Amino acid sequence: MSAFQRYIHSQDADVPRGEGAQDGVQGNLQAEVEDAPIEPNRTREELMELVDQYSWTPYTDQLPLLDMPQLYQPSDGPHLTISARPEDEWPPPHYTWPADAETKRKIEALKLYMPTCSRAKEPPDPEEVYRLYRALPSPRAPYLTANLRHRMMHHLSVVEKKNAHSMLRYLSVVDDLKVSAIPLSPTEWTSAISFVARYVHKSTEVEVEAALQMWKEMEHEAGVKATGATFNVLFDVACKAGKLVLAEMVYKEMENRGIEYDRFHHVSLIWYYGLRQSGDGVRAAYKALVEAGEIVDTVVLNAMISGLIRSFESSAAEDVYERMKRWHLEREKRQLPPRDYHQRRVVNLALVKMGKLSKNNLKIREKFQSRSIVAPDAHTFELLITHHATTSGDLDKIGQLLDEMRMFGLGVYGQIFVRLLQGFATHGGIRYTQWTEARLESVWRSLLQALDDEIEGLYVSKWMATGAIQAFSKCSGKERAMEAWEEIRARWKDAPDGDLDFAMGNLRGVMEKPDAAPMKQDFFLNM
Repeated sequence: MSAFQRYIHSQDADVPRGEGAQDGVQGNLQAEVEDAPIEPNRTREELMELVDQYSWTPYTDQLPLLDMPQLYQPSDGPHLTISARPEDEWPPPHYTWPADAETKRKIEALKLYMPTCSRAKEPPDPEEVYRLYRALPSPRAPYLTANLRHRMMHHLSVVEKKNAHSMLRYLSVVDDLKVSAIPLSPTEWTSAISFVARYVHKSTEVEVEAALQMWKEMEHEAGVKATGATFNVLFDVACKAGKLVLAEMVYKEMENRGIEYDRFHHVSLIWYYGLRQSGDGVRAAYKALVEAGEIVDTVVLNAMISGLIRSFESSAAEDVYERMKRWHLEREKRQLPPRDYHQRRVVNLALVKMGKLSKNNLKIREKFQSRSIVAPDAHTFELLITHHATTSGDLDKIGQLLDEMRMFGLGVYGQIFVRLLQGFATHGGIRYTQWTEARLESVWRSLLQALDDEIEGLYVSKWMATGAIQAFSKCSGKERAMEAWEEIRARWKDAPDGDLDFAMGNLRGVMEKPDAAPMKQDFFLNM
């Protein structure tokens, strides 16, 4: 495992970011397609061959993807139509409260900050946007025009990882709008639901209830109808909380309203059937995506790999990965998936528009498909390495995947180290295991060196600290586990109190158990 030293310093490719990138992707989409050399077209049959299909017709192909029983009569109302015309909006789009000179200066600072960032191809910092907004006199929102207000809400909603801080920041502005009787757009309501549903690492019944309550407020109190994006957020939180029946009911309600599936809904269904551990369902959802004319790319194939692994079909998942590599390497002009969050978001939104443009035009669809990115990305490797680290225990396969990460220009990042430490905690400490103490020390030295070198995107988390404690406890004993904790604690800058308490609790649990070092050579004592 000393080979870890050679891939942690791989350089990230330069990726354009921000709203400027979004304009470029969407504005020049048709020109790029027409000017670029056309790759060999992939027929639907070839797309279906990316995923193993059974030779017989499975029962799931004979049923709708979601076929819920009619447990209650559908609602017959309310029969309301919310006008989308600007002249019907209240307050009117350009109406604002009168502002004194100081307030005008603050509004101008907020107005100038966002376009300035866009021209510099840098996404505005939501925290700075919020600071400029909070500088306005209370109640703040009525001083902003509709256009400026909607742009501000958009920038506050676009965050890579939602947490309690970003949620409270967004909802505080929502509260200002409610107090001032300023209506939210459907997109802004959906963003609010997304924050209350996804601000925690693992969604529970609490988040599901909060999301449903806000959906009710959106439709029954504000009179704003949910969109396809709204239903996708509700479906997502229901799945993550293990409420699969509720998830089915959410999509059934969407179908009853006549809202068509888009790319996000199809990918969510693939993931959903993975949670249900149904390989047939995963394949049926993929088939529905292809037949709907959506573009197959890395995100779709990652969902397939995840779904097949959850369905205990790891060999089929490996086959999808091998076909991704082969398809990528066959192309003359190869593109790797963007690593920047904002650029990935731009690409995903562009793919949704591509799907709509090409749905009824096979020729355009084939051109778009020939330009789609199908190379494995960091998430692809994380899915496979996680499976081998926590389930199969195939350390040789992990080594091969790490080498292939380097081939695709990817360095080993924090989550990969966490999975490796979990692998040593799971498979180490027994006779004849590949997960030896020496290999653990090699991984550990690589991790500490990467932290000392301040590799971009690598930081200490509670999962990394806990993984290290458990791995060394299992492979080396309590004394070495305590030393590892001291080493990682010295590099854990500004650790949140809750995360620190979590790691310390795990350390105490390890110290109170019998030491694994005296019995680590005996397989039977470790059963």
